[in-house]
Amino acid sequence: MARQHEDNRFVLEDETAMEELDELFFEDDDDEEDVYLASQWQLVWRKFRSHRLAMVGIVILIIIYTAAVFAEFVAPQSPHTVDRRHVNAPPQKLQFFDDEGFHLRPFVYGYKSSRDPMTFRMLYEVDCTKKYPVYFLVRGEPYKFWGLWETDLHLFGVRDGVLFLFGSDPLGRDLFSRVIYGTRISTSIGLLGVLMSFILGITLGGISGYYGGIVDQIIQRIIEFVRSVPSIPLWMGLAAAMPAGWPITRVYFAITAILSLIGWSGLAREVRSKFLSLREEDFVMSARLVGCSEFRIIAVHMVPSFLSHIIASLTLAIPNMILAETSLSFLGLGLRAPAISWGVLLQQAQNVRTVALAPWLLIPALFVVVTVLAFNFVGDGLRDAADPYGR
Repeated sequence: MARQHEDNRFVLEDETAMEELDELFFEDDDDEEDVYLASQWQLVWRKFRSHRLAMVGIVILIIIYTAAVFAEFVAPQSPHTVDRRHVNAPPQKLQFFDDEGFHLRPFVYGYKSSRDPMTFRMLYEVDCTKKYPVYFLVRGEPYKFWGLWETDLHLFGVRDGVLFLFGSDPLGRDLFSRVIYGTRISTSIGLLGVLMSFILGITLGGISGYYGGIVDQIIQRIIEFVRSVPSIPLWMGLAAAMPAGWPITRVYFAITAILSLIGWSGLAREVRSKFLSLREEDFVMSARLVGCSEFRIIAVHMVPSFLSHIIASLTLAIPNMILAETSLSFLGLGLRAPAISWGVLLQQAQNVRTVALAPWLLIPALFVVVTVLAFNFVGDGLRDAADPYGR
């Protein structure tokens, strides 16, 4: 494989052997060199990928927000379509097996309904004689996609019969379709509210911590006043101040503004405490000496130094916004019908008797729990990945 020269050096005669030695001795060096040459965001992404729960959470959030964006296409029916023949119908199970064996195409069985002679409540049983195959990219009820063009193409559905994967509500409307439509409002209100809270919190907290003095005193007194008022009475008062005749879109933005005005104070205090500890650091003093503007010192030098803390705060604030909107709508103080959100859907589950007879009306609460947990997992992963002091 090799021969020895007079100077005790070995000459490799096989190029394959040379490649094997290079891979053996220099593989770790190449990985280390890639780490040194990688940008900050590339390093953050590498570390974030190693957090398994965070990757699971981000996949769940991608699915949820994709369904929210394409709600008209994903929902098999219109959320306002009423079917009086299937009031409070239980969820249908997707089936792959029947008496004939296994089928690649899933299907659902129909209902066999009757009325209780004592309570006049509709009773449903599975009717195995009615089998409805589930098709993808099926034609159904027409709708306007994003309000731009009209189409009737849905992601899935049945051509004949009914399909209630999550059951139906007391008016006979498909609960799955209504949950998908409610995802759009409940998830977007969290993003808009956090964006407004982020701007207010970073701006006022940064001014308070960087300048100090009388400006700091005024801003801190405002924060203390906002935080001293109980949240639920404050929500009730601000929500009650909205006119009852407002359209849904105006109420939606009003609820977003209310949640933002309440949620910015916590982030502002955290930013202020960080600025107080950073404004006397050597790198801030160096930036002042070289003539950097105050905006550049705050935006380029101070804020990125605790970016991991801001990311963690934001990812925790989004589920708090979602929970706040759900709570307001559940209590009847937020969005109201005909608007569709998870909180509005949960209004039907306020009656214990209704929940006992139709427990599938609590399915929107499951979506709230899954979304909040996914945001928490992603927040933990981003916080660890963006931590400059982490390994």
